[in-house]
Amino acid sequence: MNEPGHQVLMEQGVLRRRIDDDDLPDWADQHYETFRETMLGDHEGSPFPCYFGIDSERNGDALYTFVDSMTDKDALLALRDNLLEYIDTYPDYSEQCSLVTFFKPPEADLTEADYHEHLWHILQFLHVHDPEPWPEDIPTDPDDPTWEFSFGGEPMFPTTRAPFYDERMSRYCPWGLEITFQPRALFDGITADTEAGQHAREVIQNRIEEYDGVCPHADLGDWGVEGDREWPQYMFSSDDSQAPDECPIRISREHPKVSTAPADD
Repeated sequence: MNEPGHQVLMEQGVLRRRIDDDDLPDWADQHYETFRETMLGDHEGSPFPCYFGIDSERNGDALYTFVDSMTDKDALLALRDNLLEYIDTYPDYSEQCSLVTFFKPPEADLTEADYHEHLWHILQFLHVHDPEPWPEDIPTDPDDPTWEFSFGGEPMFPTTRAPFYDERMSRYCPWGLEITFQPRALFDGITADTEAGQHAREVIQNRIEEYDGVCPHADLGDWGVEGDREWPQYMFSSDDSQAPDECPIRISREHPKVSTAPADD
């Protein structure tokens, strides 16, 4: 962790020092600074809805990495390796240690449909190149309410921000795709079946409405609750006609699916 370069895993202090030293590409600097301003600032007087995200950024609990492409194999293999390192690291690093991943901005403007396609390509790539088998207790069918994306043996919730959001400013990022990976373990004690989880959901939903100026998205739900589905929450639709009707990922318990040697081998 904290090795030279930008396609590596970084603590907040190291990331900010590299920004001060002009040791990162301009796009990486812009991506992170916009993220930080979003977490710690406000939109028309309202704070960012997820107070867990605010606390994580304020306290330096998260880890970060940058990815040079949404499609290049070597860039995505580097993401795979960083995600594996993160999974090994986060339990001992912080109780709220998510992984914030910033992708290099595309050269041309993309549609909402393009961003949905890129997200599921990235998650499918990670699944195919996962060195660990799919967890036995997680279904392979995304239409199951207890399904969720898993990698490195860890069920996790990847949530995104992107440039195509016109109203949902809590999901808006002007530079390109941003994915925050949060292992399910980070939600222990605050799931929908707990009093703390119900309170957190109510507070966050009220803050979403204030921040975005619109009602929380219809797909917003809770993992494991009948009728709710996890996968549409990874990238909320803005225009339903551009979002997938069915989850595009294909999950297999076959293992290994490809050679999982490190990217630099």
